[in-house]
Amino acid sequence: MADNIEVLYRDSRAPEDPEVKWRGFQPGRTVLAAGSTHSPEGRPLACDIVLDRDVEMRLSDGTRIFLDVYRPDTDEPLPAVLAWSPYEKQGGFVEYDVFPGRGGVAPSATSGLEKFEGPDPAFWCANGYAVVHVDPRGSFASEGDVQVFSPLEAQDGHDVVEWVAAQDWCADAVAMAGNSWLAVTQWMIAATRPPHLAAIAPWEGFTDVYRDYVRWGGILRLGLAETLTVMNAGRGRIEDLPGMARKYPLMNDYWRSKITDVEAVAVPAYVVASWTNSLHTRGTLEAFTRLDPSRSWLRVHNTMEWPDQYAYEDDLLAFFDHVIKGKDNGWQRTPRVRLSVLDPGGTDQVDRPEDGYPLARARETALHLDAGRNRLSASPPSEETHADYQAETGTLTFDHVIDRDIEIVGPMKLRVWLEVDTGTDASLFVYVRKADADGQPLLSEVFEGMPCLGAHGRLRASHRELDPDLSTALSPVCAHEREQPLRPGEAVQMDIAVWPHGMALHAGERLQVVISGHDLEPELAALEADAPAQNSGTHRIHTGGAFDSHLLVPIVTAEEAEAPAL
Repeated sequence: MADNIEVLYRDSRAPEDPEVKWRGFQPGRTVLAAGSTHSPEGRPLACDIVLDRDVEMRLSDGTRIFLDVYRPDTDEPLPAVLAWSPYEKQGGFVEYDVFPGRGGVAPSATSGLEKFEGPDPAFWCANGYAVVHVDPRGSFASEGDVQVFSPLEAQDGHDVVEWVAAQDWCADAVAMAGNSWLAVTQWMIAATRPPHLAAIAPWEGFTDVYRDYVRWGGILRLGLAETLTVMNAGRGRIEDLPGMARKYPLMNDYWRSKITDVEAVAVPAYVVASWTNSLHTRGTLEAFTRLDPSRSWLRVHNTMEWPDQYAYEDDLLAFFDHVIKGKDNGWQRTPRVRLSVLDPGGTDQVDRPEDGYPLARARETALHLDAGRNRLSASPPSEETHADYQAETGTLTFDHVIDRDIEIVGPMKLRVWLEVDTGTDASLFVYVRKADADGQPLLSEVFEGMPCLGAHGRLRASHRELDPDLSTALSPVCAHEREQPLRPGEAVQMDIAVWPHGMALHAGERLQVVISGHDLEPELAALEADAPAQNSGTHRIHTGGAFDSHLLVPIVTAEEAEAPAL
């Protein structure tokens, strides 16, 4: 990282703060008896588990950190499953119980011993694995300052993998598992190639902090980052990611240091994604395409990552048993890709086997925006026309009636020609969704009570310059290295990446593109108070003639050799 970039830090909350719910520093060994329970209505333990709490280790620079180790009560060395995040080793400031309906995780699905978003020791110890929960650098009693997806955090993870592998109770093999933060760090740590890392299972985790987390499309998106920064607990400080996003709005060496080199990941990988997660969908699926196809598997589910992780424990066990323990358990016959295809208003397909992702049979198809009729059409409108909306509150909807059953599977690109009447910048939020024959939206849920408004994209107009080396026809990637101000009255081309989606549409239903100057998902907008302050006046979308505004989508039909009729 360039020496002239100052990394900002904030003081962490004291672990003793009652809101943190820390269980204290208690080194020692406890045997948790088979049949015991450790949370209300939680699943009972299937075997005796030896818990070594607050075990000390030193990182390569001498910093002391602390770990909890769960293992079945046996003298046989076992492979370990490592869960890495700054969330406390037992309970802590964030738990499923704080979310409505536990975010879809039934009380009986977990034992209460799990780290938030991590593997449950009750399951893994009963199946011949140790589980290691870490308080990384700066977290709770561990020394130092909390790192947030930094190269130092990746190196710390490397150190811990090798330390765990060297313990007498470990069989020289360490796997990693977990979702969100616990998945992001798997990509990072695996890219450092610890010699004893045997496999990873990143359950929905991005690989580019700038583009997927804090400045999606160049627009500040700091609600979650701010929450996690404020809630963090430890004796030192935490890297101030929101402060860095405000201070350094353009791509620089600091942000580049937080992009994982996925090609460096050399271990077997069980990769999990969904079509409805605005943080993780793009990064997870893009990372999968860069892995060794002989040692990587993808499953795209149709629910939400938290319940999915515990519903598919047996599946992950089969993967680990095969690639780590060498068991001939049939895993080698598992399709490399298993997809869900969402069908809101109908019945989703789940675990559909595929040869790869993206789908080779998907055909790039352009649907052209017609502002004169608010339609999408297979042919571009011959005449130039435009449609306006109020920048801060308005929306435009373009739709197309489907005349045969189709699927859209993969990433999409929306090209629009935008003109503003005031100001030098604008933010566009776009959604691609399906609707019934009457135009009423048909939506999937992220979890109960939170609908997903469709595949989502966003872009700040001044950040519209593309990186030609990273962009593809369906996946434009903005460089974010300079700003290009707008001039009122001048139309500019914006290519907006719409996150990957898997959606079935039936004859008579409609495909809709919604364009707005604000986020239409109130639950997300409430977390994103910083975005966007740059919209004002009227936005004008130009279509037809010289203005080739269109949606480029990957279409799958039953007749794979035929061009789809739309």
